Amino acid sequence: MTRVLFVGQKPETVDFSDPAIPPGFNAEKIHAGIAIAMSTMAERRWQADACMIAPDEAGRLVLEKQLTSTSYDCVVIGGGIRLPPKSLLLFEAVINTVHKAAPKASIAFNTRPEETAEAAARWLQAD
Repeated sequence: MTRVLFVGQKPETVDFSDPAIPPGFNAEKIHAGIAIAMSTMAERRWQADACMIAPDEAGRLVLEKQLTSTSYDCVVIGGGIRLPPKSLLLFEAVINTVHKAAPKASIAFNTRPEETAEAAARWLQAD
């Protein structure tokens, strides 16, 4: 079975005043997008996990623990981690953690939570 991990920043920790965040986004919309993403991946018959992390070292450790608990075919990193310029250090930490803890997993990027399945599908063969 195909396994996908969706990594994003905890919606409650996002700075929505940052101009890099799409206008109108808020924690509720992100949670709704995550629900759509998880549902879409389940429809594709993928085993999907979500790992929403805080933008700090504790978040990186949570991700590392998740990655070492299961073998993933693809890790999708959300736009909230990689788009805001001030999140560059977090983005680098996430990439390096995935690289070290899940070296066989493909890495994909979404721009909105609900696009997670499509991002993963670019790197996964259909089951």
